[in-house]
Amino acid sequence: MTTKTDNKYIEGIGRRKTSIARVRMTPSTKESIVINNKSVADYFKTNESQKIVFSALRDLEISDKFEIVAKIIGGGIKSQAESFRLGLSRALVEYNEELRKNLKKLGYLKRDPRVKERKKFGLKKARKAPQWSKR
Repeated sequence: MTTKTDNKYIEGIGRRKTSIARVRMTPSTKESIVINNKSVADYFKTNESQKIVFSALRDLEISDKFEIVAKIIGGGIKSQAESFRLGLSRALVEYNEELRKNLKKLGYLKRDPRVKERKKFGLKKARKAPQWSKR
């Protein structure tokens, strides 16, 4: 995570399964969130994924306004939303260290390590074996 002095943005990187989100936060007069050059409503169609995206800002009740730009690659919609939330939470901690305690309590700073298990040879899936017959 780096802070660039000329543009004064704060960057946080979030990962979940195979999705990676690079979130850049800039203090601004109006609040806006742009993900892959689209608005949040256009990028995340479902209310559930929109709630995940806004949850870090909503639960902390931050009065500061930020212009947030994110680039997200890989994974599915839900894992992209969760990786965005982790990247945003990390950027918020870098912006204000006092927010760390609340974000940690909410579980937003934890990287979810669960990833799909690879398929093994001789098996149909990761653990599913062909049916065994005695004769």
